Amino acid sequence: MFINNFDPVAFEILSLEIRWYSLAYIIGIILGWTYCKKKLIKDHHILSLFDDFVTYLIVGVILGGRIGYVLFYNLEYYLEKPFEILMIWNGGMSFHGGLIGVIVATRFFSNKYKINQFIFLDLVALSAPIGIFFGRIANFINSELIGRATDLPWSVQFVLIDNIERHPSQLYEAFFEGVILFLLLGHFLKKNYSKKPGKISALFLIFYSLFRFFIEFFRSPDPQIGYLILNLTQGQSISILFLLGGMALLYLKNNER
Repeated sequence: MFINNFDPVAFEILSLEIRWYSLAYIIGIILGWTYCKKKLIKDHHILSLFDDFVTYLIVGVILGGRIGYVLFYNLEYYLEKPFEILMIWNGGMSFHGGLIGVIVATRFFSNKYKINQFIFLDLVALSAPIGIFFGRIANFINSELIGRATDLPWSVQFVLIDNIERHPSQLYEAFFEGVILFLLLGHFLKKNYSKKPGKISALFLIFYSLFRFFIEFFRSPDPQIGYLILNLTQGQSISILFLLGGMALLYLKNNER
């Protein structure tokens, strides 16, 4: 068993707390940005637009992630305290909401420059696992999104939460949604899937949704929601919808002339 007693605050600067979760966002964005510009983008026109696109991307992630959390996970609470919607420093971001925000932001940006949106969405899909990896590591450090109880040798006790030995579900997600997903999409990229924009995005939706769905069986449900129909969690239910969306997109791209 591992004892998790990490401090969510990485360090302080003039009484300003810098949290691990904030650093995870920053590191993920910087590494993903660099990966796209140095390794993935071959078209000079796309390269010249990419810095501007990242600004749209950041706004989409933050707004989408926050609005998604409010709507998907805690609507009743925020209807009673709407001003707290703006307090993102208190936590509460949804990956699926952030993904929707990215799709909307990319659509706006692509329409502005009259470029196929899937060119940019594929770049996001290929680099997103980097940010997911660091985000899940930050979740582990913060003792949030904790796993279900277990007596396995690698169980973790989150002392900031309780004395129960739990699955390190955040680390499972970091490995599968971060490392494995990154390698899988890189493999498909080498198989020339990128020649038809949109196929990489579809594969991202499919594999991320599958990984998220199965790992949720090791993760505690959100306490304000609990289990839904068939004892599924909210995250699993949303993942099913995104999985179907990814399959539909892959079917359309495979049959596109």
